[in-house]
Amino acid sequence: MDFLNRKRMPIFFNNHYTEEVTYSVDDLKVKGLLMTPHAKVKRIVVYLRGGKGQVGRVRPGRMAQFKNPNTLVFAPYYRGSNGSEGRDEFCGNDLNDVITGINILKSKYPEAPIHMIGFSRGGIQGLLTYQKVKASSYIIWGGVTDMLMMYKERVDLRGMLRRMVGHPKKQPEAYERRDALKMLREDSPPILIIHGDEDAQVGIDMAYHLEQHLIKETVFHKTIYKQGEGHVFRPQTEKETLIELQKWMNLCEQKN
Repeated sequence: MDFLNRKRMPIFFNNHYTEEVTYSVDDLKVKGLLMTPHAKVKRIVVYLRGGKGQVGRVRPGRMAQFKNPNTLVFAPYYRGSNGSEGRDEFCGNDLNDVITGINILKSKYPEAPIHMIGFSRGGIQGLLTYQKVKASSYIIWGGVTDMLMMYKERVDLRGMLRRMVGHPKKQPEAYERRDALKMLREDSPPILIIHGDEDAQVGIDMAYHLEQHLIKETVFHKTIYKQGEGHVFRPQTEKETLIELQKWMNLCEQKN
């Protein structure tokens, strides 16, 4: 199990080299961005982008925030985006783009713990996949946790959701398949919730909704709620949050 193609990208970091990789998923050629350390890989971070198409596309600068000298960082583009074949289904078969990419990395680095980070739309992508790949932890940052809540809250996105997923009343089974909260169990891997209380794109009620399910199912978790922060945190707050995120990953690895 391996990538079909690797293209070196003109993105330079002292401790990592960056490649655009192509891999096969459901007979489609899907792409992603890979940052590999020159040193031994001791941790894998999988970043799940938000948005769709060119909105919220994978950015090397964002990925680089999660690395250290021994961390490999991978971000799938999702099918139908940035040169990947197929059509984005908003948490449909595109979930396989996440799972297959991670399984390739697991086959290459079987000893490395895997942490997934889902931002915005990537939040629900991660909730629906992190248990299937047996991630060491999942970090959901300003993330969507419930598709029905998203449909109700984001009137401006209803047209897109009806095209990509369906109408909640006419295609309820499509939303049922995307219900990640019902999959949470006491033995689910730990979750870190990060959210700003002034987030206008993904309301903080999404985070509270997930937190209540985690409490109910007694899933090990932690919350970082930032007052006065929106969907994208201000630089100093973001810097502080990234330090907390690294501490979280260290903690989860020690627990395992």
